[in-house]
Amino acid sequence: MLDRPLIDWLLDADPALRWQVERDLLDAPREVWTATRARVGTEGFGARLLALQDLDGQWAGGAFFPRDFDFNGPEAAPGAGQPWTATTWTLNSLREWGIDAAALSDTAERLAANCRWEYEGLPYWGGEVDCCINAWTLSNGVWLGADVEGIAEWFAEHRMADGGWNCEWVNGSTRSSFHSTLNALKGLLDHEVSTGGTAETRAARQSGEAYLFERGLMRRRTTGELVAPWVTRLVSPPRAFYSVLNAADYFRAASAHDGTPPDPRMEEAIEAIRSQRQPDGTWIQAGRHPGREWLEVDVAAGEPSRWLTLWGMRVLAWWDAALEGAPATD
Repeated sequence: MLDRPLIDWLLDADPALRWQVERDLLDAPREVWTATRARVGTEGFGARLLALQDLDGQWAGGAFFPRDFDFNGPEAAPGAGQPWTATTWTLNSLREWGIDAAALSDTAERLAANCRWEYEGLPYWGGEVDCCINAWTLSNGVWLGADVEGIAEWFAEHRMADGGWNCEWVNGSTRSSFHSTLNALKGLLDHEVSTGGTAETRAARQSGEAYLFERGLMRRRTTGELVAPWVTRLVSPPRAFYSVLNAADYFRAASAHDGTPPDPRMEEAIEAIRSQRQPDGTWIQAGRHPGREWLEVDVAAGEPSRWLTLWGMRVLAWWDAALEGAPATD
């Protein structure tokens, strides 16, 4: 049974979050949650970000960094944080909040004409060399109707021998990264849901998933040690960063698309998520990633987070429902 005060607290939120509560936790009729989802483009977080778009289709005048970003200044110092206001980050938020691509009109065409990557001035929808950047461009491209098939193929071609990806491959890295692999998987899944994918891209997604499954979503394959403290640190918005909750929510979405049950190798990661649930049913914000942003969409460190609570509840609901339906064993 769902706790009514907890659900009411979750529903008392921006439409970007509310429609997901209605769909994923309340199993509301489609017409209910789609009506709420349609409001994302006209009020709250979504409307505010749409209003900040430049006439040339960009946000903050840049692809990945704001036009005024000083790569030699204090904002670029270690620990200062990535600015989150440029085009890619803003598109990520709008897409993840569920805004209809039609609300962005001809944004894909304007970006094709006006937006270039900070890396060698490459065309926006062609991607560049960073796995995470290419993953978000793939997701945003299929959402907005841009031609990003070349990026999908890029992932199949740049998979590492251990099955995943690492943004540092261009600097010589030969081992995959948890962060890069998860972001790549999200892009490949979005591409597959939208287009069906190809044999090569589907195989790439399967190998990336195997990379994380073999590590239980949280441990080194060689020693069995926790990969790092950040793996169980739950932060909203997650941005580019890995956590067991971020990964588990991806596998929930992949399971729904593939029609497959949860992989039992996730059990320890699921219990790590469950262990952080508070007596009142919420999850606590560990702290937002520093950096310039357009608006605050979640609470400060130490406070109950509606976003983390939504993600935690729907992951556990998915996992627990699969266990309840599993055949009994001797």
